[in-house]
Amino acid sequence: MPRAGLSTDAVVTGAAALADEVGQDSLTLAALAQRFGVALPSLYKHVQGLEDLHGRLAVRTADEVGDTLRRSATGRSGPDALRAIAAAYRDYANRHPGRYGYLLRPRPGDPEHQAASQEILGVLFDVFAGYGITGEEAVDAARALRSALHGFVSLELGGGFGLPQSVDRSFDRLVSALDAALRTWSAPPS
Repeated sequence: MPRAGLSTDAVVTGAAALADEVGQDSLTLAALAQRFGVALPSLYKHVQGLEDLHGRLAVRTADEVGDTLRRSATGRSGPDALRAIAAAYRDYANRHPGRYGYLLRPRPGDPEHQAASQEILGVLFDVFAGYGITGEEAVDAARALRSALHGFVSLELGGGFGLPQSVDRSFDRLVSALDAALRTWSAPPS
């Protein structure tokens, strides 16, 4: 019989918190069982193993990021929306460093993960529409934006910005550069 108070949702929530504390690579079922004060086999009543748990965390993280981006962009357009989602993305990564890495765990064939990923993409496409960017150009813009933001937050999380100048200022300049690029995105290449 499952332990009272322990559910699949509680296990995933506990795993997300543990991943933020110890890092995704150090997340184990044994450590999670210890956190809950249960024997390791008890977790198998709620998740099918570590890979299943990683998959559930990937879905949870994509859901959270999609919701965070959607809330930050609501009521904004163009540069204001871009700045809001960029700041929200960075803030999410800094508040949840362990689960942030789950954005990089593709889950082909997982409809829940695909739906959560589509929400993120939908927010980006809405922001790009404010710049007049649609269709295939929006896909290119999404890849460029994601690459830039991921690169920045990954370096920040890894302690890669050791110079004394303001990291916030550097981030603002990155977002300004992205805004400038998006303003001319649909112009024919010279």
